Amino acid sequence: MDELQTLSLPLLPLTTGVVLPGMVVTMAVESDDAGAALNAARNGDGRLVLVPRQDNGRYATVGTIAAVENAGELPSGIRAVVVRGLQRARIGAGVPGTGSALWVQVEQVDDPIPSERAVELAREYRAVVENVLQYRGAGQIAEALRGITDPSAMADTAGYSPDLDFEQKVEILETVDVETRLELVLKWQRDVLADLALRDRIRTDVTEGMEKTQREFLLRQQLAAIRKELGDDDGAEADERYRIWLNETDAPEHVKAAVERELGRLERTSDQSPEGGWIRTWLDTVTELPWAVRSDDRLQVTEARAILDADHNGLEDVKDRIVEYLAVRKLRTDRGLAASSERGAGAILALVGPPGVGKTSLGESVARALGRKFARVALGGVRDEAEIRGHRRTYVGAMPGRIARALKEAGTMNPVLLLDEVDKLGSDYRGDPSSALLEVLDPAQNHTFRDHYLEVELDLSEVLFIATANMIDTIPGPLLDRMEVIRLDGYTEDEKLAIARDHLVGRQLERNGLDAGEVSLTDDAIKTVVADFTREAGVRQLERELGKVFRKVATKLAAGDAESPITVGNDDVRAYLGRPKFFQEASDRTSVPGVATGLAVTGTGGDVLFVEATAMPGESGLAVTGQLGDVMKESSEIALSYVRSHAAPLGLSDADFEKRRFHVHFPAGAVPKDGPSAGVTMTTALVSLLSGRPMRSNVAMTGEVTLQGRVLPIGGVKQKVLAAHRAGLTEVILPARNGPDLDDVPAKVREEMQFHLADDVTQVLDWALEPTQTQAVAA
Repeated sequence: MDELQTLSLPLLPLTTGVVLPGMVVTMAVESDDAGAALNAARNGDGRLVLVPRQDNGRYATVGTIAAVENAGELPSGIRAVVVRGLQRARIGAGVPGTGSALWVQVEQVDDPIPSERAVELAREYRAVVENVLQYRGAGQIAEALRGITDPSAMADTAGYSPDLDFEQKVEILETVDVETRLELVLKWQRDVLADLALRDRIRTDVTEGMEKTQREFLLRQQLAAIRKELGDDDGAEADERYRIWLNETDAPEHVKAAVERELGRLERTSDQSPEGGWIRTWLDTVTELPWAVRSDDRLQVTEARAILDADHNGLEDVKDRIVEYLAVRKLRTDRGLAASSERGAGAILALVGPPGVGKTSLGESVARALGRKFARVALGGVRDEAEIRGHRRTYVGAMPGRIARALKEAGTMNPVLLLDEVDKLGSDYRGDPSSALLEVLDPAQNHTFRDHYLEVELDLSEVLFIATANMIDTIPGPLLDRMEVIRLDGYTEDEKLAIARDHLVGRQLERNGLDAGEVSLTDDAIKTVVADFTREAGVRQLERELGKVFRKVATKLAAGDAESPITVGNDDVRAYLGRPKFFQEASDRTSVPGVATGLAVTGTGGDVLFVEATAMPGESGLAVTGQLGDVMKESSEIALSYVRSHAAPLGLSDADFEKRRFHVHFPAGAVPKDGPSAGVTMTTALVSLLSGRPMRSNVAMTGEVTLQGRVLPIGGVKQKVLAAHRAGLTEVILPARNGPDLDDVPAKVREEMQFHLADDVTQVLDWALEPTQTQAVAA
């Protein structure tokens, strides 16, 4: 910047505003200092320096040299003066002067020739300020800005802005560099423009919303008037319907009170309010529930048992429990015992068994036997606790839980409610559905079950709950404690034959468009399908195979390649179904030493499990493969430790273990396995390997083994025995303490099989291994 001459001028302090070069301002002269400075200026060359004084008493380092253009009095009698800012000046030291005014030495500061960037910034600043003025409806001022071409003068116009405070204007005054000053005021005005744009957008949205609401209000008023003229006032009819329901229903008093309360809210709610729709939805849901509707139980015990027997073969435990429940109801009714005294004595059954054994269909059969309505609630994969208890009404799209919806679907308050796949409930951040079921399945408290959406108590004490599950291990303990567990362990071959003959064949004939007179299956053909094409606890795969046979027959009849009636015999099964899918492989697998046949329980029922053992030269140790759990790995270690510590009694020597590495493998490596019940099987496989005695091909075993050779009891005896029977095995070795569990095995199976009850592993080895050594151990 070019420095000009040094001047001595009177100083006029400013406390409420800032005068920048180029500004013309009218100022009231209210203090003695201002009057003295004004008099000194008028007595001199008419100039003075205007310096802002901040709150802390500090004067700005830069002031504005101004010329007094006019003086006079305001209408209020206060003396005033009109000044014009001329240029910036740096404030120096005080100097002596005339009168009582404060004189200071000032150094004039002039601006250099504007640079290209300064011109560019001035142009951008003018555009921003014009937009600000347009928002405020001051477009005429924007016209005046277009006449200012000097960048410094353009920046100093910020002194007129009402959006900048005193400190910001002082900062503009003290910033003598033009480019820096333009960048500063440009930043501030951009912030002002953004704020104005936001306010304008909000004001526009509010205005449009108000106009839309007013328009909808007028249209709804006109629509209401039209409907009234046409006599088609649906809203009034709907409200009247709720009043009629209140007068005619036998619902509990607390439900009526809740409906009355919500109906009052509905009548006070404007038709334009969305809350009216939410209240009507709630009223519709509550009034559609069967509060006072109950089915009359069929109390004839013999007739109910006949219906159960007609629908399902076997499953005697379940049938007995249903008949017992019905008999108790009959006795209480005959003896006039109060219904309220039954509270807390409801029946909650859990049917646990492999897929395809008829758990779900049994629920429908129970409902038919009792003369009740039936509803099913699928719980597999449910993760949200609100699916059971309902969503609170504050949420958009809220609805009652599955229990309340099932009652509405059934149409009575005492249906048979099937909770399907209760073992497959999940849990996440939305809650634990199994915890919500604790109240539902507790006879002592489910008479006051409260759904979050309904917010009224539901009496579930008369509902007969039947839960189904494949595995009992995944059901939480507190939930399992509330249910009476009945196990369905699968069917024997004879039971499958009866089910196929009495149920599956007829159903598949109908599905494939055939009549009973057009095709028939012999019992031998059905047995062949059961033995060679299925190996399951239930009958689901059996029904698929029978359906495939009937589709082949239907194709022949439709194509004219055969004439009815067609009889499918044992020899025809392979022509329709192809090669057999299952074989009696126990004899082939156990023909060499080191292989033992065990039994296991899976999610699909019992199964035969082969264990293979081998040894090789190398560092002593044990490898176990087959995707095994920790318990099973520990059992393999126990088995090897037992064999090694009892080598002499078993006819083995220490040389058989030295510098040899053992490997125990469970085939079907893709299937996870765990549990201690394969302990005796692994022990037998190792002894068979080391002694060279192969295992007898018709024997299977199960049991946990200890380091001392004791055989401990296990679970799932019935399922394991049925699996051995399906696989064609005739002898099963079980722990001695599992002997009473054989009572659960069907009598026909017990007659066809031989059972050995073992207390010690040596007994297992004597029964399982061939009595003589037939093959030497490979070196």
